[in-house]
Amino acid sequence: MTATKGLEGIVAATSSVSSIIDDTLTYVGYNIDDLAENATFEEVIYLLWHKKLPNKAQLEELTQQLADNAEVPAEVLNHFKSYPIDKVHPMGALRTAISLLALYDEEADVMSDEANYRKAIRIQAKIPTVVTAFSRVRKGLDPVAPRSDLSFAANFLYMLSGEEPSAIAEEAFNKALVLHADHELNASTFTARVCVATLSDIYSGITSAIGALKGPLHGGANEQVMKMLTEIGSVENVEPYINAKLANKEKIMGFGHRVYRKGDPRAPHLKVMSQKLTELTGQPEYYEMSVKIHELVTGQKNLPPNVDFYSASVYHSLDIEHDLFTPIFAVSRTSGWIAHILEQYANNRLIRPRAEYNGPGMQKYVPVDER
Repeated sequence: MTATKGLEGIVAATSSVSSIIDDTLTYVGYNIDDLAENATFEEVIYLLWHKKLPNKAQLEELTQQLADNAEVPAEVLNHFKSYPIDKVHPMGALRTAISLLALYDEEADVMSDEANYRKAIRIQAKIPTVVTAFSRVRKGLDPVAPRSDLSFAANFLYMLSGEEPSAIAEEAFNKALVLHADHELNASTFTARVCVATLSDIYSGITSAIGALKGPLHGGANEQVMKMLTEIGSVENVEPYINAKLANKEKIMGFGHRVYRKGDPRAPHLKVMSQKLTELTGQPEYYEMSVKIHELVTGQKNLPPNVDFYSASVYHSLDIEHDLFTPIFAVSRTSGWIAHILEQYANNRLIRPRAEYNGPGMQKYVPVDER
């Protein structure tokens, strides 16, 4: 057996949820460009879970199910008030809250297909409520109850701010949710599948995935991109800042991707939205800085931006707190995690790879007094 660092190039599973072939991303065979420009996030959820786009009646049913299950038990919301708010990252709060939700779900450990689908609906419906409620509670504000008359994207922004979003804000956020929904066998998805392959419950699978997504080499990159933009401050400072980073061989977040060579197909969609939103909100410097960084890093290192890079300025323009960027990733990616979890349950085998041993050879035990 020969190990591959980071399992690079290893095919670890078969899946019909999504694919990345020749730098083209598809969900169940639908090109991400087509979906990003035309689909609602609700349609994408249905597509990933049922392997087909919904008709009108099916879409209305899913939308209603999500609306009916969006409220979160008061015990979970009150739990936020016990956290050391000034020290807790929203991803830590989200990881805990999803695990806590299982304690209030009487079907948490029921493993029938029907029960697992009902739990999938509940988790997908509740996760935006959890994220927005934590954001408000830590600021001393009451959570905003979800509304059944808004789209998934609009409802998130409404629960976050208490105000109904503009049409362009809803469009931008819907597009971001669609683009982040699934991405083949990424780190968090693989974590979810490994977890539920033991026949652990769906809440455990999602909690495990959130733990993997929390890392800056996965979901945390866009928060780090925004931190970089804030540090740079103006277009004039971009070149010396980036050149210094490159000279010191420091990693610049938001560039390059393990599975893409020509570029992340999701990034151009968010670049367009970044330009529109930063101009609309009177903050064009964030787009201009991003473009300049893009030109320098790609020109010098041949590393194109990934989905995290332009999503940072999009979310900033929507007046979203920077440390909520990764939880928003989780709100979207839950749809893909669930699709993979249900697929794993349907054709399960315990995931148990081997390791290539590189430690010392056979050794003999020596009593402690003789060491």
